[in-house]
Amino acid sequence: MRKLLFVILCISALLIGAYPLIYLFVDHKNTFLSTKSPELITDLVWRSAFFLHIIFAGFSLLIGWAQFGSKFRNKHLKLHRVVGKIYIISALIGSLSGIYLGFYANEGTLAALGFISLGSVWFICTLTAFLEIRKRNIILHQQLMTYSYACTFAAVTLRLWYPFLVKMTNDNSISYIAVAWLCWIPNIFVAYFINKKNKIIS
Repeated sequence: MRKLLFVILCISALLIGAYPLIYLFVDHKNTFLSTKSPELITDLVWRSAFFLHIIFAGFSLLIGWAQFGSKFRNKHLKLHRVVGKIYIISALIGSLSGIYLGFYANEGTLAALGFISLGSVWFICTLTAFLEIRKRNIILHQQLMTYSYACTFAAVTLRLWYPFLVKMTNDNSISYIAVAWLCWIPNIFVAYFINKKNKIIS
């Protein structure tokens, strides 16, 4: 069962991680950008932040899952460290740009606070994980990286929660506000129990 869940996680991460590619092949009027005002879309800072976010957050999602296989990690420690550094850089860029984008979230303040909080927790966990491994605090590093990837995985859970909420409430606005929080808070609880099960939390 555990292996099946891990396979599902990997497939989901690969599919959603490749999401930025649609912006190369699909007209922007048929993407998320169609929900934004023309003034915002043409704003260079916002547009740069948007593409930095989807590219680096997507890349974090694509590679992050590979860091959790203990057998692979122990056998290929150098590769683990290289991929880890790339993940940390990508996640830091993805989270910082996500915080900025959060201020312009659809549906107002409540949704904005949800996404800004997600970006902040993601940034803090990732940066602290990096600082802890520099101090050779391996257990705390592993714990924090689990939380970091839980935030990264919000890209997947958002896309699972949102259509479900829309179907349940028949209200896009309420669903979007709710998903700004539901896409990551349950993930944090899952990360906590994973850490506890792995005896990372004392």
